[in-house]
Amino acid sequence: MLSPEIRLIGVTGIPEIQAGDSLGSLLAGAISRNAIGLVSGDIVVVAQKAVSKAEGRLLRLDEVRPGELAGQWAERLGKDPRLVEVILRESHRVVRMDRGRLIVESRHGFVCANAGVDTSNTPPGTVALLPADPDASAEALRQDLSERWGVPVGVIVSDTFGRPWREGLTNVALGSAGLTPLLDYRGQTDTFGQSLRATVVALADELAAAAELVMGKTRQIPAVVVRGVAAAGEGSGRDLLRAAEQDLFR
Repeated sequence: MLSPEIRLIGVTGIPEIQAGDSLGSLLAGAISRNAIGLVSGDIVVVAQKAVSKAEGRLLRLDEVRPGELAGQWAERLGKDPRLVEVILRESHRVVRMDRGRLIVESRHGFVCANAGVDTSNTPPGTVALLPADPDASAEALRQDLSERWGVPVGVIVSDTFGRPWREGLTNVALGSAGLTPLLDYRGQTDTFGQSLRATVVALADELAAAAELVMGKTRQIPAVVVRGVAAAGEGSGRDLLRAAEQDLFR
């Protein structure tokens, strides 16, 4: 499945995305102008913020009226109570609140800071929410791009998350379509003939993290074409979420 060599090709020249824009059209135009094209098996990694903007998932804070609980927690956290209100609206449960940080389980099932609500790379006074259904967003883009080039491609919608026990942030796959998100080695044997029993690699997360090396945070490259990974298959970003009954840290 994995090639000894892969390419990461940044898609430059994508204009500022507005609510209601056809993200597929914008991506296709930029891919063509950059003479990248798409070939069978390519995987297009798209930043969540681009998807959220196109889907109208920006919210003006001056339109938010924080409740009593948001006000109390905002005082403890040193945050804008309007922002805390939005985070609580986007949350299924609060996991931890400490040291100015609010870790929650989002309505999607992601355990992350602030339910993915973000103020970076958005107009002043606004916040970006995660796509309502990242897998559906990935599937819509997959269909659009595959039809335009007449070849099967995969799509990953990525975002930046922190990690327990590790410093630094990394990109992960929120949604995916047209590829196998998990690479299961169980039942295979290693170099010494021992059977692998627990090795399941989060391939979609690894590809999202690799693509971020090209995207950066300030380069205005919201999409990357990954070429050389034979990962076509079924599955979705939901496959990467650990079931509660298997989670030792709940």
